[in-house]
Amino acid sequence: MSKHTLSVLVENKPGVLTRIAGLFSRRGFNIDSLAVGPTEHPEVSRMTVVVDVEDLPLEQVTKQLNKLVEVLKVVELERTASVQRAILMVKVRADMQTRSHILETTQLFRAKVVDVAPDAVTIEATGDSDKLEALLRILEPFGIKELVHSGMVAIGRGGRSIIDRSLRSA
Repeated sequence: MSKHTLSVLVENKPGVLTRIAGLFSRRGFNIDSLAVGPTEHPEVSRMTVVVDVEDLPLEQVTKQLNKLVEVLKVVELERTASVQRAILMVKVRADMQTRSHILETTQLFRAKVVDVAPDAVTIEATGDSDKLEALLRILEPFGIKELVHSGMVAIGRGGRSIIDRSLRSA
């Protein structure tokens, strides 16, 4: 199995997310990451779906996605041909002895401290999954009190857009 990132352009209507997630569920695929948000066109949303699946079943799901009326376009984004990012917020135990080491680690990962309490520090980091996993491995010995991780968002590299001209004039 391998991870695949799909960028799915859909009509911005109620129930579309449920229909698409249900399609993956019915096929027995676990969605590793799911992020949905508006695009530059208010009537269109972009879903970024990361699944761990073989190539052939993914091709079948992609064909089924394209059959849904609300789905405008499905593109698989290769890791090397796209920019992929997620956001992580982690609350770490931080006493007077460990606080400076945690702050140094934060700077090394180009993360930022977004909240400070007497016994904890909350850190925000953005990056690909490898970077965020590495940060968590280093912070884990200090004691992670709380953690939230967004879904992956991705966009193709270069000047081309996956929204074609026919949609732009709509």
